[in-house]
Amino acid sequence: MRTKKAIIIGSGVGGMAIAIRLAVQGFEVQVYEKNDQPGGKLSAFKKDGFLFDAGPSLFTQPKNIEELFALAQEPIEAYFSYQPVNIACKYFYENGKIVQAYTNAKLFAQELKEQLNESPEKVIAYLKESEKIYNNIGTVFLNNSLHKKKTWLNKRIGPALKTLRYGYLFKTLHQHNSKHFTSPEAVQLFNRFATYNGSNPYKAPSMLSLIPHLEQNQGTFYPLGGMISITNALYQLAIKKGVQFYFNSPVQRIIHQKGLVKGVVVYDKSKLAEVVVSNADAYFTYKNLLADEDAAKIILQQERSSSAVIFYWGVTKLFPQLQLHNIFFSKEYKLEFDNIFTLKKLIDDPTVYINITSKMESSQAPEGQENWFVMVNAPANIGQNWAQLKIIVRKNIISKLSRMLGENIEPFIITEHTLDPLQIQEQTASYMGSLYGTSSNSKLAAFFRHANFTDTIKGLYFCGGSVHPGGGIPLCLKSAKIVSELIKQQDLR
Repeated sequence: MRTKKAIIIGSGVGGMAIAIRLAVQGFEVQVYEKNDQPGGKLSAFKKDGFLFDAGPSLFTQPKNIEELFALAQEPIEAYFSYQPVNIACKYFYENGKIVQAYTNAKLFAQELKEQLNESPEKVIAYLKESEKIYNNIGTVFLNNSLHKKKTWLNKRIGPALKTLRYGYLFKTLHQHNSKHFTSPEAVQLFNRFATYNGSNPYKAPSMLSLIPHLEQNQGTFYPLGGMISITNALYQLAIKKGVQFYFNSPVQRIIHQKGLVKGVVVYDKSKLAEVVVSNADAYFTYKNLLADEDAAKIILQQERSSSAVIFYWGVTKLFPQLQLHNIFFSKEYKLEFDNIFTLKKLIDDPTVYINITSKMESSQAPEGQENWFVMVNAPANIGQNWAQLKIIVRKNIISKLSRMLGENIEPFIITEHTLDPLQIQEQTASYMGSLYGTSSNSKLAAFFRHANFTDTIKGLYFCGGSVHPGGGIPLCLKSAKIVSELIKQQDLR
């Protein structure tokens, strides 16, 4: 019996995960990647003795990766290891208050009591509600296609609907958090979780209050070797399962005839397959690979997620007051999101995120030094002058951090690399540089996100951050699982 072939377009986390899953299902799998290495946004680079993770920096839900190795019947220990992080994030406020978000719920609740005078009972209740929303609603809708009848006939739909409340869809995350907490600092802390899928907490539905469960209840982790070790582990596992990778090989178009996918064209040569999975941005897939302008325009009807401006700084000093993950909040949080999503601008006092992996592994930086990944949320690219904006935002970041840390940090920056929305679009083919495809700023945004398949071309599937269930490492891995199940079921409806 002839082995069926599957072609994956793009080797991001979702692309490698679906490649592994299909190889285990018995497919002959080929992955075509336009860049010279796997990983997509999850990449890394070295500069002047510093190692920098270039993309995502937060690692949660390691079970998604463990599941892949178990499925492939390979010992994960030979490829990948990680450890829990006791403090998910350290939060700094302009008024001088500091909060350490312990991943132990009781310690976290006590911290909010001591620093912000929040009721520990209310904090625990909030986290329990977050867990309930995730377990009863999130797991149903994040682990299954929303566009198949089978999902809506699932026996878990009943409990999910019973858990669903009016406010989860029709009140904003900010309104939800303002009801639960008394201090503006605690509200701001929990509002921040909307940025995990590139959204605005003052518009996104309070359903996003399930996100803290992943970080604060299930735990935050650090992959040894940095985030790039996730890419390396998945790539090596895929190779072990017989997946063939072709780098510097951009797909030119997807071949389809009479509603059936036939393969792809690479360097003007046809590569045939019964299954094609696009791990590329859904907009670019329709516009460039399918030449379907109408379908591409439909995707554009949804608001794009936020993007980012990132500075990678080699710093010649140890800052013991900083953790692996750190947030320096803007004083005007709502104004910041109004500028990002409405005015498409950056404010002078942005919220600054700093990730320092050398806190976990000193070998990530020269002795006595630190590798700072410094990021501010930014609007998607609409033609802004990013070269000029980076000069301005760099000055504002240094001013803010120097003020809040109590000393001028600029003399300690000895090496620098930058990334902006335009570069993100060019390097990862994420339309407008949006980090998460579309935002979740509307009540039913999850239902309008592109499906993992298309009714018009049988055998063509989609995975990754621009389609259901969304962006971020855990959801990209879930999208791969959803696609593998759809293929396994031979598109049964």
